[in-house]
Amino acid sequence: MLIRAFGWPEFWIIVYAARWTIALSAIAFIGGGIGGLVIALARVSDLQLPRLLATGFIRIFQGTPLLMQLFLVFFGMNIFGFAINPWIAATIALTLHASAFLGEIWRGCIEAIPPGQKEAATALGLRYFNRMRYVILPQAARIAVAPTVGFLVQLIKGTSLAAIIGFTELTRQGQIINNATFSPFLVFGTVAAVYFILCWPLSVLARRMELKFSRATAR
Repeated sequence: MLIRAFGWPEFWIIVYAARWTIALSAIAFIGGGIGGLVIALARVSDLQLPRLLATGFIRIFQGTPLLMQLFLVFFGMNIFGFAINPWIAATIALTLHASAFLGEIWRGCIEAIPPGQKEAATALGLRYFNRMRYVILPQAARIAVAPTVGFLVQLIKGTSLAAIIGFTELTRQGQIINNATFSPFLVFGTVAAVYFILCWPLSVLARRMELKFSRATAR
């Protein structure tokens, strides 16, 4: 096998691969947001069964490594006769993973709302759905912005594990380029720099949101 030097073409191949990292992160975050909202509402439900199911879901996905979840989805589906490509497997695994973590984050934000708000809404005759929609969730959303953005940073970095099942995102493309150039410092230094460019602005945003909320609550 011919070894080629690491140059601008290889650099741009790695940079362009970031679009798949962004796409996977966006899909998993949106899907996880929908699932997370369902999980959070089930966790604070007045009914015991939804609470138990949501708690079990969270414990399973928070108590097992993301890598194992990727393996179970990718290889498990094939074992049961469902042919699944790495893109779909990574999307499913990361969406379930995000649902569990966002559900728990948002559950905490909902429960952070003073009980008097719920009691006042109940006294006004609002049922569970309207109580959540008009009173609790708008206030919880304000609290949830900073930790949600913080989790998005972790999710973007977590997509690197999808390389293990053959999904060609940023990390996997770096591995391919490194096998052709044998320049691990340059290749993975570039990969790390791209991850930093993607994640650092979000980390700054999360910090600013947290400080803004702290000032608002201190007044």
